Amino acid sequence: MKNSSENKHVILHVDMDHFFSAIEEREHQRFKGKPVVVGADPQEGKGRGVVKTCNYESRKFGIHSGMPISKAWQLCPNAIYVNANYPLYNEVSKRIMDILRKYSNKFQQWGSDEAFLDISSEIGDFEEATQFAVCIKHDILWNERLTCSIGVAPNKLVAKIASDFQKPDGLTVVTEDEMESFLSPLSVRKMLGIGEKTERKLNRMGIKTIGDLGSYDVSTLGKKFGVMGKRFHQWAHGIYVSEVGKRKDARKSLGHEKTFITDIEDQELIMKKMDDICRRIYERAVKYGILFKTVTVKIRFADFQTFTHGKTLSVFTNCLQELQKTARDLAEGYFRKKNQFRLIGVRVSHLKDSKGQIPLIDGN
Repeated sequence: MKNSSENKHVILHVDMDHFFSAIEEREHQRFKGKPVVVGADPQEGKGRGVVKTCNYESRKFGIHSGMPISKAWQLCPNAIYVNANYPLYNEVSKRIMDILRKYSNKFQQWGSDEAFLDISSEIGDFEEATQFAVCIKHDILWNERLTCSIGVAPNKLVAKIASDFQKPDGLTVVTEDEMESFLSPLSVRKMLGIGEKTERKLNRMGIKTIGDLGSYDVSTLGKKFGVMGKRFHQWAHGIYVSEVGKRKDARKSLGHEKTFITDIEDQELIMKKMDDICRRIYERAVKYGILFKTVTVKIRFADFQTFTHGKTLSVFTNCLQELQKTARDLAEGYFRKKNQFRLIGVRVSHLKDSKGQIPLIDGN
């Protein structure tokens, strides 16, 4: 039941741990426990490329992303150096993002290995948000054999900083009341938008921590850094307004979900709710003149494990009975696995209208 997070945002930032090198370790078990650098051939210290990423064993030698590969070789000539395999990394990235999309319709990918999720409507408080994040970590680990670090906070800024707080395989939760105390002792370099040059300027002003930044005179910051100075001051206090983007595929599907106030065991009641959801989708499909071919159900259990299961029909349709029967059939198997249901949802995709065009409508 929603309580402390009512009308408040709960944002997750999911950040894969040393993504490229982690994939290489997964693909080549002999790399495990050894320094791995992804980038280019160091050519015995004469290579001209840069480090794309490296694992934590490499970082012990001072190697980091963006460093010239020749410098990395000088620091650790015995490391394993591999050329970047972008087709593989992109394939893994797509699968991970598909996993994350299951957990919230408010999803925003941030590069190949990071994403924000707004789960405000999915959970009741930060304790539940913690369980939610643990479930995501297990899901990625089980399916991809890779670890991620997750930050949970009331906004994107603090969530992103929190995800980097306990790497690798970390989980850091920062509530609204804890934001300023969490941020205060951190280096200003941790703040979004502050790079090496800005950090040096701030340090010369005596500003070394985010707490220092928050207590500094805002008008002086404005004179030194313009509009960004004022923003830095706000961000240092945990004030950051930026919504998590909607899913990019929203206009390619039509669906609805129902989160139960209390977990439900009654199969007959769940099927009735499923029928009701199908009816809502059917009514919207008729309203917009939409035909669909693929039906997908979404099931979330009490422990936040989430599953989706879809079926593509032989023909396009907008028949209510066909939709309800397909959704029921897809959901049937989950009653044999667990009996505590937290959420059910149905979505139709592979859409077209009577003229065979993809309809440009709101797909939420």
